[in-house]
Amino acid sequence: MKRRAYADQEYWGRPVPSFGDEQARVLVLGLAPGAHGSNRTGRMFTGDGSGDFLFPVLHEAAFASQAKAVTRDDGMRLTGLWISAVVHCAPPGNKPTPEEQRNCAPWLDEEMGLLSTLRVVVCLGKIAFDGFLNHQLRAGRISARTKFQFRHGAEYALPNEITLIASYHPSLQNTNTGKLTRAMFLDVFKRARTVAGLG
Repeated sequence: MKRRAYADQEYWGRPVPSFGDEQARVLVLGLAPGAHGSNRTGRMFTGDGSGDFLFPVLHEAAFASQAKAVTRDDGMRLTGLWISAVVHCAPPGNKPTPEEQRNCAPWLDEEMGLLSTLRVVVCLGKIAFDGFLNHQLRAGRISARTKFQFRHGAEYALPNEITLIASYHPSLQNTNTGKLTRAMFLDVFKRARTVAGLG
């Protein structure tokens, strides 16, 4: 259902594609498109509160060409970074079911195979963190998830020369309460740059 503020807009309303630099060394993995953000605009983290928090940080960390993401054609360019999600359709209640996650899993598996220069995966929230570890299990790169504990700033070196960094999701619930601050978030992306060899 459309929000009154967007009543005159035509929603994208389809699976939202990933986007960014195809030679990315860093992947940002989110949860799913927001109902009135990505699902409306057709681009990950564009047009909602999470994106309003994410893109200024990506801009300051020299991954994004600009600090504001409004529409698919606003000129945003990512350098060294690719943005995706474990689920590509807006889920009911903003939380994808296990079935939705399983249905989207093959897309993540294929995407990971195509990102050949990847060195760092930043998972935004526990669902993205678990989704990425499930991918690693399917790929046979890890045998269990038990030693991987989600906490903000946690960092794990994986067997395939990928470093996993966990972060709280930049949802309004986390940013408005101070659970995730701009400084905390910026530290994650500065660390990602360093680990990825981007200076």
